[in-house]
Amino acid sequence: MRTLFLGDVMGRAGRAAITDRLPRLRAEWKLDFVVVNGENASNGAGLSADHAKLLLAAGADCLTLGDHAFDQKDMMGFIDSEPRILRPLNFAKQAPGRGHRLFTDARGRKVLVLQVLGQVFMKRAFDDPFSAADAVLRAHPLGGQAQMILLDMHCEATSEKMGMGHFCDGRASLVVGTHTHVPTGDAQILPGGTGYLTDAGMCGDYNSVIGMDKEEPMRRFVTGMGKTRFQPALGEATLSGVLVETDDRTGKAQSIRMIRQGGRLEQAGP
Repeated sequence: MRTLFLGDVMGRAGRAAITDRLPRLRAEWKLDFVVVNGENASNGAGLSADHAKLLLAAGADCLTLGDHAFDQKDMMGFIDSEPRILRPLNFAKQAPGRGHRLFTDARGRKVLVLQVLGQVFMKRAFDDPFSAADAVLRAHPLGGQAQMILLDMHCEATSEKMGMGHFCDGRASLVVGTHTHVPTGDAQILPGGTGYLTDAGMCGDYNSVIGMDKEEPMRRFVTGMGKTRFQPALGEATLSGVLVETDDRTGKAQSIRMIRQGGRLEQAGP
């Protein structure tokens, strides 16, 4: 199975990159399943219902969120009517939606997607992501109930992401980090057969400060004072993510490759 994961979609530029490029990539690369983190797709803060529909129509099979899951208030009601959108498993227990789902691809294979929020350096204390992930993975053994399992680890600390990768080694097909908007270069297959990447980066304009127009963040760094709100950068975006191929029988990763399409980080395809 060929599964593509794309990192945090950042504002209008990121949405445009998805709608312009994903349909072609899906056909050219013969993708079986696509997961996109839509955490910042709506003006850099959360995901609106209309923008969720746009990303799904472009070819995403599943959208994951993050700590800004409900910054766009209409998502509070929309998420219960759209099962292809997942919020973090360990979010507030009263939150709408769900944090995992078993999908079926076009060939009838089962794909489990789940997302958890980390705890280190995050602005609020979330429930333990390790025990939350463990409960779902125990109920859906890799190669049994699911031919492919993807876990989106949304957090700040690289160490916490690595810890989750090793915690899930042999029990998930891919563990990939999101949230920092900075792509890492450590794509690998762990000893137990789990594909791993510390951070997928963002789908956004890299001529920016983590996707935001440079002027206001730089003013605050230099002077310690803010003047205006942050605004997403609007230049050409790069699609950043990871492509993993897995064995249908065991669910384990056979190959993993970082993806950089368009914009400032363009690289050749798989």
